[in-house]
Amino acid sequence: MSDLPIVLLPLAADEDALDACLAALDAATPAGTPVWLADDAQAGPRGIALVERWLQSTRLRAEYTRRPQPVGPVAHLQQMLAACGDADVVVLSADARPLPGWLAQLSACLGRDASIATATPWCNAGELASWPRLGEVAPLPAEPALTAQACAAMPPRHPELPAAVDHAVALRGSARARAGGLDTASFGSWYGALVDLSLRLAGLGWRNVLCETAFVARGGEGGAAPGDLDVLAARWPAWQSRLADFLMRDPLRDARAELEALHGRLRDSRQDDLFDLDVAGADA
Repeated sequence: MSDLPIVLLPLAADEDALDACLAALDAATPAGTPVWLADDAQAGPRGIALVERWLQSTRLRAEYTRRPQPVGPVAHLQQMLAACGDADVVVLSADARPLPGWLAQLSACLGRDASIATATPWCNAGELASWPRLGEVAPLPAEPALTAQACAAMPPRHPELPAAVDHAVALRGSARARAGGLDTASFGSWYGALVDLSLRLAGLGWRNVLCETAFVARGGEGGAAPGDLDVLAARWPAWQSRLADFLMRDPLRDARAELEALHGRLRDSRQDDLFDLDVAGADA
């Protein structure tokens, strides 16, 4: 699976979320995929034990590193990105839960258009990339396999987003290298640093898009560190108005409705199959 992006998973202190993330990652990702679990001295003893048990059983080609002292989430992630060189990567939040097919779909998205620098999948708590409603936190998908199947059936149009979203994002290595990586001096969160990186990439002519054929669930939205939004407002004066315009126009409305319709048709089709089986069983 060397043709797939490297999955980067910076660990956090929430052990229950990490446990669920690792289980979903293992179940939804092709065997042999390279995965790097990197710990900026955040995981406690239970979290470390969870990781060690997972490493012993996972089908993935996973590695775990831990810093003796924390350097901060942005500096830590930038070190990870630098170590990956110009390889394509997917940064996954430690509280995310990937649905089946997620990584292959993100990889295919990057492959369809060389101008795509970042690809963000749908998420129940994905802000700009939220489904079924824009900007709302919905429950985790009740039927993950069905949701993944519906996403995979979506036409891959890859519409533009104002910025990538931090639940999961595929980053093209060549674009990332050209933009200079993350600003570790100005931002205290991956959330803020990712918006800044997205805007720099857009200024260089790259695209930040929605990968509507993939879904990565999450327990709740990410957030900026104190001061990050002020830095974004000062550095990118048009950012707030562009974001407000996106929220008001809601250009993804039709795409969300299309996914909802596909979801419903697949569910109905499956129920029809079950009904046919019940009738056949009764006749027998």
